[in-house]
Amino acid sequence: MSAPVVAAPEPSSLRRISMASYIGSAIEFYDFFIYGTAAALVFPTVFFPELSHVMATTAALGAFAAAFLARPVGAAVFGHFGDRIGRKQTLVVTLLLMGAATVGVGLIPSTASIGIAAPLLLITLRLIQGFAVGGEWAGAVLLSAENAPAHRRGYFGMFTQLGLGTAVVLANLVFLVVHFGFGSDSEAFLQWGWRIPFLLSAVLIATALYIRLRVDESPVFDEPPADLGTPIAALVRRQGRQLLLAAGVAVCAPMLVFQATTFFTHYATDHLHFSMNFVLLTGVLGGLCEVLFVVVSATLSDTYGRKRVLAIGFALAVPWSFVLFPLVQTGSQAVFGVAIVATYALIGVCMGPMAAFLPEIFAPQYRYSGAALSHTLGAVIGGALPPVISPMLLNAYGGWSLAVMMGALAAVSLVSTFALPETAGSRL
Repeated sequence: MSAPVVAAPEPSSLRRISMASYIGSAIEFYDFFIYGTAAALVFPTVFFPELSHVMATTAALGAFAAAFLARPVGAAVFGHFGDRIGRKQTLVVTLLLMGAATVGVGLIPSTASIGIAAPLLLITLRLIQGFAVGGEWAGAVLLSAENAPAHRRGYFGMFTQLGLGTAVVLANLVFLVVHFGFGSDSEAFLQWGWRIPFLLSAVLIATALYIRLRVDESPVFDEPPADLGTPIAALVRRQGRQLLLAAGVAVCAPMLVFQATTFFTHYATDHLHFSMNFVLLTGVLGGLCEVLFVVVSATLSDTYGRKRVLAIGFALAVPWSFVLFPLVQTGSQAVFGVAIVATYALIGVCMGPMAAFLPEIFAPQYRYSGAALSHTLGAVIGGALPPVISPMLLNAYGGWSLAVMMGALAAVSLVSTFALPETAGSRL
């Protein structure tokens, strides 16, 4: 059965939808980035003080990765309800869960205060956060994609993707201001200063909730599509191959994102002994660069197609994976800064068309489930594993092993992109 024909929304409504998608995405990524930054800089000391330095870092980054384990569950659950009852109601629930978990992390006492309960609480809240995030991105992009005119779907999907660069800027700026205010070796920063970025999330959540409640439901639910049974079962039965390929497409961008924001942040401060303020400022510049390239790549995808723009990004990411770590290892702050900012530019190219490409792949009856699961599975492979295993690979085999791992993941996205059809301009 073909998708229902729906009237285009009013421009003012489309602007509200774009803003709601943008704000929600920014908060989602902000919550992840402040955790990743804190995991690299302070969590080994605060929550794992009894472990050796390498093991404490691995444990902190492992807790970071725990959220990714819950994301597929969240994608399946919220995908089901998003396909059954609507995008808007589902997104309100994911936003509140995500916000509560993030603020909760900022309230956890240290291990020195409450013992083993501290890291257990940390992991529990990360699992809740990951569960909520599993349904957040897909719902946000569907609101934009299903309301946008077909010839500008890349442009309007761009607003969800702009949330990542905005979050990188916000997370690094907040940590930069807090860290600068407390000093580089301040005991107060380790005790409670690092909590401020997490508690500030409450303000962002309240703002996003206000905007999101004023958004209209997706036009797909003006005339509900035919019921094919449980959405996830219909998805696997009818488009299982596309689901796996779409997950492959979604691997490269989170790999680059979380290597840049988590592993290389830790490496620069711990091994290269760069100042934390310099590393955070580099992240701010990188986030601004990522925003610019998301705008360029998403807009171009409406003219030249999703596949062509994505393939260019992934094709550049493969050789860049072999160049990046040697540049970082030079020990030069200038070279490190240029390398990280260039990585963020590449992230922007790889992310820009994604918010239109993934929804366009799947039928409306299970589109939420398909977009959520493919994006989430890609994030688990590309975003959760590399930052955790990178310290171990580096210690065991050296820097070349990081290049091979990163290059292989970028190649997965490149091959998956070529295996999928072009979707630009298709009806939803």
